[in-house]
Amino acid sequence: MILYIHGFGSSGQGGKSKLFREYFKTQGVKFLAPSLSFIPELAISTLEELIEVCKDEEITLMGSSLGGYYAIYLSEKYNLKAVLINPSIKPYVTLKKVLGNNASFYNGNCSFSWDEEQVESLKKFSVDVNNKENYFLLARKGDEVLDYKEAEQKLKGAKMIIEDGGDHGFLDIDRHFETILEFIKE
Repeated sequence: MILYIHGFGSSGQGGKSKLFREYFKTQGVKFLAPSLSFIPELAISTLEELIEVCKDEEITLMGSSLGGYYAIYLSEKYNLKAVLINPSIKPYVTLKKVLGNNASFYNGNCSFSWDEEQVESLKKFSVDVNNKENYFLLARKGDEVLDYKEAEQKLKGAKMIIEDGGDHGFLDIDRHFETILEFIKE
C-alpha cells in the first residue's frame, strides 16, 4: 500500500495524488491519499492512525514538500520505505514566509490561518535519517520554493534522482512512475 502525504495547503485530491492514484490503480497497488489538517500534530496523528490500522500491510510512504518532511519522520518511527518528492527538510524555517491567512492550493475557496505556534510545532518532527536504504529522493534543482541541496545532504547515501531545471510542483513526475514502482517492490 502507498500512503501519499501531500504538501502544505494541498489535499489528497491534488494534482500529483490524482496522477499517482490513477497509475497505481493500473498496477494493482493500493493507494491512499488522505486530505490532512494544516495543523502539524493533527496531520501526523492522522497518518499514525492510518499506519497502525494498516500495519498488516506492507506500507510505503510517499511525500511531497511538507509531506516529505512528515514521511521522513514516519519512516524513521515505523521503519518504512519512503519516496520523497522535492521534500521540505526545514519547514519550520521555510514556512515562516507564509504566516497569516493562506488559501488552499487545491481549493482556493478554502482558507486557513498559519501562525508561529504551528511553525514551531514542526520542530518536534525533525529526525535524523538512519535507514538510508529506505529512501528514494526525487528532487529538482529548479525548485523555486526549496533548496534541493538540503535534501541531498540529509539523505546522502539514499537512492536519488536529482534533475536540472523543473519546479517545486515536479509537474512531470509521471516520467518516474516505473522507477518509483521498482523501488517500492525492491
